[in-house]
Amino acid sequence: METVQAIKQRFEIIGNNPKLNRAIEKAIQVAPTDISVLVTGESGVGKENIPKIIHSLSHRKHGKYIAVNCGAIPEGTIDSELFGHEKGAFTGATATREGYFEVADGGTIFLDEVGELPLTTQVRLLRVLENGEFMKVGSSKVEKTDIRIVAATNVNMAEAIEKGKFREDLYYRLSTVEITLPPLRERGEDIHLLFRKFASDFAHKYKMPPIKLDEAAANYLVKYRWDGNIRQLRNVAEQISVLETNRIISLQILQSYLPSNHDKQLPSLINTKKAESDFSSEREILYKILFDMRNDLNDLKKLTLELMENDHNHVQETNKNLIKRIYGQDDSTPTTESKDTNLNVEIYPIDVANRQRTFEDNEDEDDNTTYLLAETIDDQESLRLDEQEIELIKKALERNDGRRKAAADELGISERTLYRKIKQFNL
Repeated sequence: METVQAIKQRFEIIGNNPKLNRAIEKAIQVAPTDISVLVTGESGVGKENIPKIIHSLSHRKHGKYIAVNCGAIPEGTIDSELFGHEKGAFTGATATREGYFEVADGGTIFLDEVGELPLTTQVRLLRVLENGEFMKVGSSKVEKTDIRIVAATNVNMAEAIEKGKFREDLYYRLSTVEITLPPLRERGEDIHLLFRKFASDFAHKYKMPPIKLDEAAANYLVKYRWDGNIRQLRNVAEQISVLETNRIISLQILQSYLPSNHDKQLPSLINTKKAESDFSSEREILYKILFDMRNDLNDLKKLTLELMENDHNHVQETNKNLIKRIYGQDDSTPTTESKDTNLNVEIYPIDVANRQRTFEDNEDEDDNTTYLLAETIDDQESLRLDEQEIELIKKALERNDGRRKAAADELGISERTLYRKIKQFNL
């Protein structure tokens, strides 16, 4: 059995991180068997090396090794790519085609980004894992294949299963042995080694001196988060190698090639549950009206109590603005200025026939919304309800210079209802 160090040299794997070494050890141990392997880890950590190691150390090493990026194949054609199709199976199928599982018979197939597979394809793949059987698209003939499957994903499989995006039974068949590769930020001792290796490779490729980091830049390189992992580190090394004429790289130059990610390192609270319902704008307006009505009612109770306990004229004079707001009287109404006229506020039980008026608009307003018109009446005179309504509408229109929308807002009704009332009363 080959050693971990020998495998690193053979596949040009740089680093001495314990988690990396453990992943390679597991690959060496599982390689001689036909056990299915699932490689997990973030994007860019080098998951593609593990299936190559497994295939090269297995008894299938003389068979074909095929790597398939499941996320790069359109959903409508992935079944045909993996399992093949018969002539005429669908539009454009002008000939019979062998799929990857048929071509790689006796070898190893690497399914990268297996978490992106459609559910229908997952069912077909499960059958291959269970008994090595599959059917081409458009065929009813069962075919056999002797193949070893190694899969990889950067998807959180537990979440994908919970959301119904990945079959739980398929996950357990794929992950007989699970190998996890650590992200680059957990391999601090390896980051500078990898950068120097990439810098040397690109210097040889582009025939120029290799770049070197000064001490401050090297320290920053190790502390950086590297969300793109080894792939991001390699791209940065290539950019700097090609674009910088000065081969000694300072901290300032290095930072210019790296996006700032200080904010990403801070803990944050993420709301994963979507709010079940939000208040609509109409409901918010309705609530505001109800709150205003409640406040007016409280003011009315307070005013009535003062009228019952104190001198009427004095109360009217000190609460002129409050009376005007509640009863809708303008400055020309002499009720609060005349000493000969007393303000009589009568509190009625709800009497639908005489004192309660409901404005309803089935298209614009809530059916349960009722507006009660408080009114000032004289001992000697009582207006009919429709006359009082006409008077209120006229005054609202006068105060708002005939603007129906503003008048409707003041009356607490919709513009459509106000328009209907104007036509009804020939205003």
